Amino acid sequence: MGEKKFQVAVIGAGPAGLFGARELAQAGAEVTLFNRDIKPGGLAEYGIYPNKFAMKKGLRKQFMNILETPNLHYFGNVTVGDHADLSLDELRDLGYQAIFVTIGAQGTKWLGLPGEDLTGVYHAKDVVYFYNHLPPFSQQEFRFGERCLVVGAGNVMMDIVRYLVRQEKVKEVTALVRRGPADVKFTKKELEYVAENLDLDALDTEIARVSENMRAVGQDPEAAKEFILSALPKAAPKISETKFNFQFLTSPQQMLGDEQKMLTSVEVEDNLLSLNEGVTKPRGTGETRHIEAETIIFAIGDKVDEDFGLPVVWSEFVKNEKPRFPDDGITYEAYDPASDSVIEDVFFAGWSRKASDGLVGYARKDGIIGANAVLAYLSTLSGKEPVLSALENKLASLSKPIVTNEAALRLYQIESEEASKRGIEEFKFSKNEDMLAAIGLVAIDL
Repeated sequence: MGEKKFQVAVIGAGPAGLFGARELAQAGAEVTLFNRDIKPGGLAEYGIYPNKFAMKKGLRKQFMNILETPNLHYFGNVTVGDHADLSLDELRDLGYQAIFVTIGAQGTKWLGLPGEDLTGVYHAKDVVYFYNHLPPFSQQEFRFGERCLVVGAGNVMMDIVRYLVRQEKVKEVTALVRRGPADVKFTKKELEYVAENLDLDALDTEIARVSENMRAVGQDPEAAKEFILSALPKAAPKISETKFNFQFLTSPQQMLGDEQKMLTSVEVEDNLLSLNEGVTKPRGTGETRHIEAETIIFAIGDKVDEDFGLPVVWSEFVKNEKPRFPDDGITYEAYDPASDSVIEDVFFAGWSRKASDGLVGYARKDGIIGANAVLAYLSTLSGKEPVLSALENKLASLSKPIVTNEAALRLYQIESEEASKRGIEEFKFSKNEDMLAAIGLVAIDL
């Protein structure tokens, strides 16, 4: 008989899952970390802009250290959820006492507009995964035309603009912002990468167009313009002739295409800012116009996976509003509104707890705090026999390559050596088959 320990399944190997799993293992729990991807890292591996090499190198070093943690067992290329390799109930049947969900927000938000099925209409997450070489998105074909629109006002929007300006070098990129220039969410640092491509005459015209409405709700158009221009002194050198523009107080209404279902233009509605009880909100005017474009990319946030097997409301997993183990009033616990009861053994962290909120540092902290909530729950239970043997039998029945701690560490090393051979900062395999072959595993065609 093996030593009785708490048995915990952590689902998702992004920063929240990795750091949370280490916290649990270091506290003495037997932790199994499941990852749908072959390589750990999640958005830290496949969401950070490609040339932030130092940041990603530092994170990979931390992830490699985590994979060497005693009591932490990594299994990559394994999906969990309804209609997946393993369901939540199967994990319970195997003997796991707690399930820590850190899968991020794997779904994509859409507005449900006509024409979203046209070629040239994309979600930002798919594009980010494409240029960061996450299979199978790395093999997807994207149509980046000469005229591109990006919907959003945050750093993800700015990352997409950066890619279109500095990598694709398209003719024109226009950011469609539902609110006014005083309400943008991107940072000056992110804007600096594309500031040299700003069409300053067009910016002047756009600020002038929305100034009267801004002043009517107490906003300062000159201050908003000054923030945008503040990115110029430290702007990255210009490497393309792409013109970058903003269109504020503008919301897409429908996408229009040709006979081949290729995007040709976008109908947009002009908005007006209104002030209600101190809150400024954009409202549609009913006035519409058309913008010619071959590409539109929606950077409007993410949602959780509705097929995972847990209740979802408003694009988020439902959480217990009266937590048993809160941290500063924040709940990490799952809840079932249908039965009006807590799902006792399921906890969330990172974007699974709150979608699209914060970056790597936030996810790390949230994973650790969420793990402590799991530990508080486990303290009310007794340890159980090890589950690893039964799990390995189950995984063997899947007839697919399973990536262990050792294999994942080997993959990191192989990619690092390949980058050195080629004299480049970073190398990534862009196909699952290539990753599996490199670490001595072979994909099985069923």
